[in-house]
Formats: sequence, structure tokens, C-alpha cells
Amino acid sequence: MPAALTTLITTPTFARHSTRPWQILEEAGAGPLRPYADAALPTDELVKYAAEADALIVGMDQITAEVMDAAPRLKVIAKHGVGVDTIDVAAAHARGILVVCAPGSNSRAVAEYTFGLLLSAARSLTASHTAVAAGGWPKLFGPELHGRTLGVVGFGRIGRLLAGYARAFGMELLAHDPYVADADMRAQGAEPAALDTLLACADAVSLHTPPDPSGAPLLDRARLAAMKPGAILVNAARGGLVDELALADLLSSGHLGAAALDAFSTEPLPADHPLREAPRTLLTSHMAACTPEANQAMGSMVAEDVVRVLTGRTPQHAVN
Repeated sequence: MPAALTTLITTPTFARHSTRPWQILEEAGAGPLRPYADAALPTDELVKYAAEADALIVGMDQITAEVMDAAPRLKVIAKHGVGVDTIDVAAAHARGILVVCAPGSNSRAVAEYTFGLLLSAARSLTASHTAVAAGGWPKLFGPELHGRTLGVVGFGRIGRLLAGYARAFGMELLAHDPYVADADMRAQGAEPAALDTLLACADAVSLHTPPDPSGAPLLDRARLAAMKPGAILVNAARGGLVDELALADLLSSGHLGAAALDAFSTEPLPADHPLREAPRTLLTSHMAACTPEANQAMGSMVAEDVVRVLTGRTPQHAVN
């Protein structure tokens, strides 16, 4: 592989907890370049730096046809993670650019974090911490999870792991995923259900599915209003899955019991966003995948596939 090849890295979390991904690129002569070590690359600078890139390793950046057209040398786009909804995959394929990701690399991290969000929301852990740190000493009540029903929307790797944690707490399980056979759900202890049935019956709902390509939220105002009164909503997947304004309204009205969110339609969350003031709400900074173990696995997987593509070999984790 020619020494002049360049891999542009736009995500600040790449290889934060392991030197191995850097070594993979450097040993292959793939010229890793990360303009910002502690922040994502601004869009205008992304276009500028992409002009010299043979490979991109990206996070939540929007990789559009415009970005690709500014990068005539580009051969591969690697998602430092799993979901590729921020990449125009069709445009990439039309230009002969491969797209790769790191499936399974962060599944356990996200599933564990999601269950932590659920438990924290149910028992008001962050509200208690905030009050105690401010000098208070409240006794906040919340439901036990044992015997409650968890609805899992999206029953892939993360959804199945979450289901296992919920079973260990004695929860009943409903699952919705049009791409998974009913028998597979039942084998994991979950009863298959239509989405609207799940929303009406579950005491807590957790989302683990990509957003609709149209941009329409999976849980719009009508579906949020149709959730079981007092239910908890957990979203550690994508912000576009939920009508956030409607969610804030339904929390304020008391229809929903709580919400715990790690993903938002706009990130960082705007200062005037209504969810900041909504009651019984736990908000975190899209960090469910942030474990050293997942970080090392993601970095190594995408670096290895970048090198495979740049050396004319077939990647192991190509996105169709």
C-alpha cells in the first residue's frame, strides 16, 4: 500500500482506551489524521479535510453525497460503532465507496447502560442525588421492577441482552421486531407483540431500532399518548425515534411516569429544549457505548477493515 494514503478520523472517541487501532493504521501506512482530539470535526472542515482522505473513520457525523464528492480519493467509510443511519450508504455505493462498521462491538455496553437508565428512572436515583448534593434528604418512591412488563422494541443483539438482564430482575417481556421470528423471541423469554399492543401493555419501553429513513419518529405524539399511563420510556438508540416535544408534554401532564434518554434529535441538547425542564426525566450525553472494552473493540474492528479495503481485500463487516 502506498505510504501516502490518509485515514481521516472525525470522532474524538476513536481509540481513546487502546493504542492498538492506531498501530493497525500506522503499521499499514494508512496515515491516520485526527484534526480535533477532543471534539467532532465541524462540517465545513470535514469537507476540507476529506479532499485528501482515502478512508474516513466517523462517529455521528453526517456523511452525505456532498462530503463524498469532495473526497475523490475516498475508498471506504468506517462507522466507529454500529448504526450507519448518518451515512448515505446508497450514495457511497453509487460512487464505489465501501461502508463498514463494527457490529456487536458495543452491544453489552449499551445493554448494561440501558438497564441502568431504566433502574435509575424507576427509582429516581439522579433526582435523589441532586437533592442530597443540594442539602436535602428526600424519600422518593418508585416501583419495583420485579413483576413489571418491559417492552423491547428492536430485538437484535442489544435488545436480547437487555431482555436477559430484565429476566434476572423478574420482569415480564414483550418484544417487537418485524425482522425477528416469533419463535426466536419466545426462545429468549419474550412474547412477540405488535408495536401498538406493546405500547399499551408495557410498564416500561426500551428502544433498540434505527430511525425511519423518512425522518418520521417511531413514537409520535399519538403513540406516546397511547402508552400505558405511568409507563417509563428509555431510549439509548437514536433521538429521531421519539417526538421529543410530545414526550416533554406527556411527562409534564403526568401521563408518562418517567423518561431516560441517551440520544436526541439534536446533539448536544439545545439549551432551550423542553426536555431540560420536563419532570421525572433523566438525560445523558449519548454515552451508552462508552466503555474501554467497547472502545477498543470498535477501534480495532474498523481499523482492520479500513486496511483490508485499502489493500484491495474484502472487509469483514461491510454494510450492504
